[in-house]
Amino acid sequence: MESAPTTAIGAAMIIISNSEAETVLEGEKLGKALAPGAVVALCGGLGAGKTAFTRGIAKGLGIGGSISSPTFTIVNEYPGRIPLFHFDMYRLECEDELFDIGWDDYLERGGVCVVEWSEKAPGAFPPEAIVIRFENPGGDRRCLEIMNEFDGGRGFSGGGGDDQC
Repeated sequence: MESAPTTAIGAAMIIISNSEAETVLEGEKLGKALAPGAVVALCGGLGAGKTAFTRGIAKGLGIGGSISSPTFTIVNEYPGRIPLFHFDMYRLECEDELFDIGWDDYLERGGVCVVEWSEKAPGAFPPEAIVIRFENPGGDRRCLEIMNEFDGGRGFSGGGGDDQC
């Protein structure tokens, strides 16, 4: 499968995905590059591609099996070469609730933490977190804006870069 087109804009990179399979592939590429302790903050609405991207990250980490959104359990743990801790903040009201379930402990366990709906907890992420903002302009097309370091919340508020989507 051909890679999705990318465009660098300042400190961000824009990826245009035209299918769920391309979104998974982009996640896989990132997963292969992640080191123990990495934190990936995913922002975007329902159906924007966050869980598909996380399936790709898991594949890149060498984790097989089914990967699903932990909407009701808040966190799913997947063992692998580097463990994956997949969080979903959709049902949480504030970042304090993330800390209540042991966020600090997960950060210290040496796995990769991927957090869907991370815009609900912008103060919980370390400065080196990778922030990815997802947009769904319609159909199967997805736009992913990847910031390689935390930028004081810009990724969480949905702004920056040009309107490639």
